[in-house]
Amino acid sequence: MILISLSALLLLVVGGCGCVVGAVRGGPRWTRGVSRATLPAGELMRDANRRPRGGGSIGGGDD
Repeated sequence: MILISLSALLLLVVGGCGCVVGAVRGGPRWTRGVSRATLPAGELMRDANRRPRGGGSIGGGDD
């Protein structure tokens, strides 16, 4: 089940990247719509990876 989910996610990511490239090259109107959704989603994921994760600190406990 996990393999199917990850395969579907990979297919969506590759398709979204393809639509962004197609929209830049002047592709059909629907590729521009998909690229408008793909670019902000990528930026959100990039920002989520930059934020420090909550929880404990590394090496900063009471001894």
